[in-house]
Amino acid sequence: MPSPLANSASATQKTCRVLSALTDPRVNRLTEIALHAQIDVSTALRILKELEGEGFVERDPQTKQYVLGPQVYAMHHAMVDRLDMRALARPALIRLSRQFGDTAILSVPIGWQSVCLDICFGDYPIRANYLDIGSRRPLGVGAGSLALLAGLDALETAAVMPLVHARMAQKYPRYPLQRLDQELARARALGHAMLLDVVVEKMGGLGVAVRGPTGHPIAALSIAALNERIEGRESELAAALAAQAQEIEHAWMPGD
Repeated sequence: MPSPLANSASATQKTCRVLSALTDPRVNRLTEIALHAQIDVSTALRILKELEGEGFVERDPQTKQYVLGPQVYAMHHAMVDRLDMRALARPALIRLSRQFGDTAILSVPIGWQSVCLDICFGDYPIRANYLDIGSRRPLGVGAGSLALLAGLDALETAAVMPLVHARMAQKYPRYPLQRLDQELARARALGHAMLLDVVVEKMGGLGVAVRGPTGHPIAALSIAALNERIEGRESELAAALAAQAQEIEHAWMPGD
């Protein structure tokens, strides 16, 4: 039963309680959410429908389970934006572009998309310059973007995938959903993402996630180049990118 204090809670408090309940992955059904939020089921249903309409909650039509929606992840990005990720990552981009001679890229997640935040070109004559600062792609399209997607947990992945799939079907016919699933599984197994011949023919990239204080991916570092320059140096690139990602992460780790 709802707490006796439930009736005295404001509409804003009840909405906050519903969102807080959904941060526990074990709480995903209407009755469970109402119980944890200390409100009645009809009120919980009304709030969930309103949150779903605004993109803060999504409901699986088969399982009837609720999960946090993409707007929550956009808010998370806004929270960590104060870290000034571009300033923190710029030295890493310079070092990577000098070490390998290719294009180093910083990407950040916003909702179901990856946004290019910074680029640093190397001195190799053939450049991967198909991204501009501010360019957006669905999560999973591009090495850095795939690294961000691979870093999400199961519930987060379920929240963004319908939007990712819809956009890919419209704009990336060379990148079927089956291949996305395969590349995602590989990235999660290896700890880095490598993607070739998806956005531009004969070009590819390798990326790793940069994780925030809670362990969630808040950015990605990647190298983009000709396929042979990526595939032939996969281990070396992955190790260098991981090392630079750790350097950035140390900027906000306690005691560092």
